[in-house]
Amino acid sequence: MAIKLSDHFTYGKLLRFTLPSISMMIFTSVYSVVDGLFVSNLIGENALSAVNIMFPVAMIVGAVGFMLGAGGSAIVARTMGEGKQELANRYFTMIILCVLGLGVTLSAFSLLFVEPLARLVGASDLLMEDCLAYGSVVLGGSFVFMLQISFQTFFVTAELPKIGLFFSLASGVTNIALDYLFMGPLNMGIAGAAWGTVLGYGVGGVLPLLFFLRPPLGTLRLCATKLYWRELKNACVNGSSELMSNLSASLIGILYNLQLMRMVGELGVAAYSVMMYVDFAFAAVFLGFSMGSGPIVSFHFGAGNEGELKSIFQKSVTVIAAASVSMVVLAELLGRPLAMAYVGYNPELLEMTVHGFRVFALSYLFCGVGVYGSGFFTALCNGAVSALISFLRLFLFRGGMVILLPLLFKLDGIWLAVVVADALGALTVVLLIWRYRERYHYL
Repeated sequence: MAIKLSDHFTYGKLLRFTLPSISMMIFTSVYSVVDGLFVSNLIGENALSAVNIMFPVAMIVGAVGFMLGAGGSAIVARTMGEGKQELANRYFTMIILCVLGLGVTLSAFSLLFVEPLARLVGASDLLMEDCLAYGSVVLGGSFVFMLQISFQTFFVTAELPKIGLFFSLASGVTNIALDYLFMGPLNMGIAGAAWGTVLGYGVGGVLPLLFFLRPPLGTLRLCATKLYWRELKNACVNGSSELMSNLSASLIGILYNLQLMRMVGELGVAAYSVMMYVDFAFAAVFLGFSMGSGPIVSFHFGAGNEGELKSIFQKSVTVIAAASVSMVVLAELLGRPLAMAYVGYNPELLEMTVHGFRVFALSYLFCGVGVYGSGFFTALCNGAVSALISFLRLFLFRGGMVILLPLLFKLDGIWLAVVVADALGALTVVLLIWRYRERYHYL
């Protein structure tokens, strides 16, 4: 029997409902991981460094999709909880059209400045050709990435997380198959990796448009709408934390690359690239759970069900705590085998990567608290607090630590920066959860 947002959620039901979102995010990260494996083993470590330099730029452009998807889905779910289904459909349609329009505009604009952007974010002369070949394609296809990210959230809100998982799987399989075809038999080099990524995004971003135009299987459908300025503004404000998260993560990624280029050159950027690919897969568990549980929180908040809101929050805290410990243990055990898969051909790079990741992996004790805390306040339609968490954790703390700690611990300071920053971020979340307990009654 299908699980509804209005249901009472036991641990089992909560995990069953969020599992497709967790799986979706894990698989999305896995095909990014496979992307990196193909690039590293078929083209080389310099190409891997070029991807890591340009990918944060593409994420900055695509951050609008995260903002409108997360912020808009919370508003749509709250409206559904208030019993206004047709209005929820019109809000949903408006947000998707805005994502499409803004996405096309930003994609076209970013193509005009690919080379200056590559220089700005640290591309050396050795890496410039690969950076331009990869960046031109990925930046030009940012609009389909934005659509895919938005639909991933809205499939959960529509009570169709398994359909969302299907589209994510189809997108990932397309990306992996085209990576092999373009970089292997067709010998397209790093441009092949970019085209595989963008065409994979197209499966997850364009096909859902057709799905939601048909008679609905779930609770949402695309329909005639108009521009609701107030709700669009609220979606932007409410999703500002997701915008801040992606902007901050991308900017800090650029700062890491600049620091590593200064300290150890292209080799350090390649090591960090491997860590980021692996980090995508581990952090996906926290991101997927936050995405899957968010509409539940929004629905019961809109419906005024304080008892269910308390129950969801308490169960979510337990799940995050268990996952955090498990992630650290798993990361420490798998650090060397995963690094071997990427850079086993270079002993010096391998040892740098293994050592760095074992330090970096301690951050998973705290990362889940920050991710869930930010997503929880977004679901409560409090974008300001959610954005504050993201800004402090991903920008101020990480940026400050990656500048300060290398002065004290040299290269190890770069790997340790995320651990310290996420610990400070988790403390911030705990204080804010306590601060707002009486307003939302989740404790």
